[in-house]
Order: sequence, then C-alpha cells, then structure tokens
Amino acid sequence: MASIKRIGIITSGGDCGGLNAVIKGVSREAYARGIETVVIPNGYAGLYNLVSLENVTFLNAERVSRIEASLAGSEAGHSRVKISKIADPKKYERIKEGLKKFSIDALVISGGDDTGSVVVDLSSQGIPCIHVPKTMDLDLQPYSVGGDSAVNRIAMFTRDLKTTGLSHNRVMIIEVFGRYSGHTAFRGGIGAEADCILIPEIPVDFDVTYEHMKATYMGRVKRSDVKTGTYMIVVAEGISNIDGEMLYDETAGIDAFGHKKLAGAGRYVRQQLEKRLKADPDMTAFMKETGMYAPGIYEVPEVREVMPGHLVRSGGSSAYDVNFGYKTGAGAVYLLIEGKTGNTVVDVVGNSIHYMATKEAIKLRHVDVECIGLWEDIGICFGRKPQKFNYVLEEVKAPVPRHL
Repeated sequence: MASIKRIGIITSGGDCGGLNAVIKGVSREAYARGIETVVIPNGYAGLYNLVSLENVTFLNAERVSRIEASLAGSEAGHSRVKISKIADPKKYERIKEGLKKFSIDALVISGGDDTGSVVVDLSSQGIPCIHVPKTMDLDLQPYSVGGDSAVNRIAMFTRDLKTTGLSHNRVMIIEVFGRYSGHTAFRGGIGAEADCILIPEIPVDFDVTYEHMKATYMGRVKRSDVKTGTYMIVVAEGISNIDGEMLYDETAGIDAFGHKKLAGAGRYVRQQLEKRLKADPDMTAFMKETGMYAPGIYEVPEVREVMPGHLVRSGGSSAYDVNFGYKTGAGAVYLLIEGKTGNTVVDVVGNSIHYMATKEAIKLRHVDVECIGLWEDIGICFGRKPQKFNYVLEEVKAPVPRHL
C-alpha cells in the first residue's frame, strides 16, 4: 500500500485494562518510524462524526507522556456503535471524507468481537485497518488485552468478599461479565479459591450445586471454634440450567449491537439456593446445633449476591496487559507498513509479529472443559456431578507460549 504518514487510533466497545498501553505502543512505534498518530475520539461514533470535528488530538511525545499505561480505560474514549446499523446510506462516504479531512491514511482499532466485525466491514469498504484484540471476556481466538486485568480484579473482589461472608456466615455469590464464555469467571474464581464456579460452558444442575454448598458450608462452620464459615460462588452472566434455559433478566434489553444484556444470573442462583435451604430439614437442625437459629427471624443461612459490574473493568491494568498492549500496539504499526490490513495482531514473539485474519480472530472461543475434571478433583464445584479427568501425558521440548 502507499506510504503511511498518519495513523488514526480508535478504541471501541467495553473499556478494560491495557488499552492505554495499546495507544502508547502504536504512537511510540509510529513516531520511531516517522509516522504521526492522532486520536479519533469516542470509538466508532467519533469515526462517523470525524468530518464535523474542528480538530483532532495529535499524539506527540508530550501528549503521549501524559497517558498512564497502568490505568484501565482508554484515553481515546469509547462508544458502542456498529457502523453498518447507522441510519445513513452515505455513512461510509462520510467516514472517508473525515479521514481525508485530517489526512489519516489508516486506522488501528482495538476492541472485541463486535469491534472486530466492524474492522472487517470497514476493510471491505477500502478503509485500511488493523485490529488489536481487546476484551476482558477473553472470548476471541487470540489472547485479548484486558483479560488478565479482569481476572485479577475478579479474584481480588472475591477474596475481599470472604471477610463479610465469614462475619455473617453467609453464602456469597459474585456475578461477573463474560457473556457466552466463562474464561474470566473461571480463572478469577480459581485465583480467589472460590468453592463453586458456574460458567456458560457447563449447564448448571442446582441440586448438585446445593449439595456441594451444603456439605462444604456446614463442615466449615462445625469445624470452626467460633462457629463461622462461608461459601463463595463465582457466576458468569451467561449461564444456563440443565434444560438449556439461559438465566438472565428479560427486562435488561439489548445493546447497540443487538445482543441481549445478560444480567440477573446471580439473583437466579441465589433464589435457587434459598428455595432449597428453606425446604431442607437438615439445615434447621444445623442452625440449632451451631447456635445460629432464631425462630421466625434467622432459620437458614443468608445468601447474598454481589455484582461488581464495571468495577471489574476499572482501576488499574495488570503488568501483563501493559506488556501485551504495548507490543501488539507496536506490532500493528508494522502490519500497516507492510500492507497487511484487515488483520488482527496476535502477539509479538521474539522478532516475529504474529497475525491472523480478523474475521477468524473474532470467532467465539469457549473454556476448554476438558480441564474441568482436574479442578473438580481438587474440590471445586462447577454445577455438575464431578467427572473423571481424562489426562494425557505429553512430553514437549520447546513449549509454545500460551496465554490465559
């Protein structure tokens, strides 16, 4: 492709850790190659409205130095806008006019599957784009910036909630993002030593879940010299029951990309456990034995659900995501220079910049349930009867770098 003199940077979709590192990686690598970079603010909404802006922010050395890579979120701003759904038949011409107005030759766009689908769309319209994978859900084919930060935040919040759980002998449920894949709930739950992790890949049998909760919780309280105990459950928002019914609040609506807003799974889990607690005569006997029973007031343990929500996206970026954001942002510049548009930066390993077609990169990736038996052996409940871990021994001489 023709020589690139100016790159526009867009971040889109949900905010998360590592995005500011992507921006700095693009801008600093471009500067080293004699290329200017500018921010196109507010995601795809900003791209559509670029032609009407008076100016854009240039990422010169001084401006870039004011961006903190260790902070989550994005200095460039976000919006949840799908270009193809904009009610303007001349939207692509408008976008091209905006790019021409500010002499922007190509775009580096960081986002998840929805953002990536627009990268494919824009590329098909002759707009040169490179995609840097970003989603805290970790549901793309390659690793995505933001995933490690989210896993660490989920683990932190879950660990912190153990103190209130222990203080009140409560069963605690933490509902986290993830949509149709349970990567962050799975990894974050294990990182916090949660007792039960419910993910979309495994339909939930609430009878099995209850029995595991009952045995674990009652055992802890009975063994405690001060009769305290808690039980921690991490729930991914997109879970379903054994009948295949997805569990979410029907009133939550849909987002700008037409996806159902998945919320309410934690509440549903709480209701299922409360129903079983109240119907279980063993629980009444247990409450009396441990000195917790108060007739008509406190007859079964409390179950509370917590939604950290956007706190999982906020705050700081993990060191891993800062590293990954920097190198994939820089790698995107090299792909543009070489004319490899319409592709996603996968990683930079040694001096090799790995990439793949964006339309392939954004395909949904689920948790590999082959590993779940190992964690069930260790005692974690996944909402099903524990299954045998069918292990295979494999000697490797040169391990391939692997991400979360």
